[in-house]
Amino acid sequence: MFDALIAAVFRPKPIARLVIVRVLAPIAILGFMMHRIVHADDWISDAGFRVPTEISDWRQPLPIPGLPVWAAWTVALAFLAAGLATAAGAFTRWSAGLFAALAIYVALADRLAAFTVSKLAPMIALALCLTPSGVRASVDAWRARAPKPPTRVSGGGVSFFQILLPVFYVSSGIAKAKGDWFDNPYVLWSHVHDSYQTHFSYWLAGAMPTWMWPILQVTVLVFELGSPLWFALPWTRTPAMIYGLGMHLMIGLMFGPVIWFSVLMMTLLVASYAPIAWLERVPWLRRLGAATRSARPA
Repeated sequence: MFDALIAAVFRPKPIARLVIVRVLAPIAILGFMMHRIVHADDWISDAGFRVPTEISDWRQPLPIPGLPVWAAWTVALAFLAAGLATAAGAFTRWSAGLFAALAIYVALADRLAAFTVSKLAPMIALALCLTPSGVRASVDAWRARAPKPPTRVSGGGVSFFQILLPVFYVSSGIAKAKGDWFDNPYVLWSHVHDSYQTHFSYWLAGAMPTWMWPILQVTVLVFELGSPLWFALPWTRTPAMIYGLGMHLMIGLMFGPVIWFSVLMMTLLVASYAPIAWLERVPWLRRLGAATRSARPA
């Protein structure tokens, strides 16, 4: 059983899956972080508000002093450049590694405002650094001019993202279950009245029948708590992906700046679980050789 599991994890998979993550994930991360980057002097410098370094508890385990203003701008611009270079596949190993290191730094330096995107960013960037994500559709591929660039890669890198998603979802579901989601059927309805409210969520809160909110809340719990099963079974994998895309689309429409989190999660869903036949309908992915007719779909 163990040998079969290892074989499934590392079985060659289409490189198109890695390319989707490499191109779109850094853009989503930078989109979320941009309103911080443009205020670098107030974000991570000693000119802005800093939690006193003398205070240390589990919420502030590694107090990091602010940088001089010039250094803060240097870090912010380097973070932006590394993310763009990763998306372009330019010196991918180095740029993605730098992107991961700087993502770790800014998340720790600004723990009060660290969000899901800034916490996922280091893992995603590190995975791109440690996989051959830049060998196709990239500046690196143009520089190499290999006559027959690979269309498939060892499945470990792709499997990382395929495992990351259900672990993320089931953890989120457990947190909701331990909170009020089982006790109060209108927790989701209350969220659309919070500070992230958009015009769409304001309209939806008034237009949707009251009885629909508890149903939506239950479906979210069923999806997240059962996600390891839904994504493991071949016959539920695609419906689960479609539900996840719809859920994140609604999150992006209803919760303002969280749109970049939705874009990031939708990118990971499509890259990890979209059927190969679907990917081959996208011209630039088809040119990557998303799958060969004789290859087993992954």
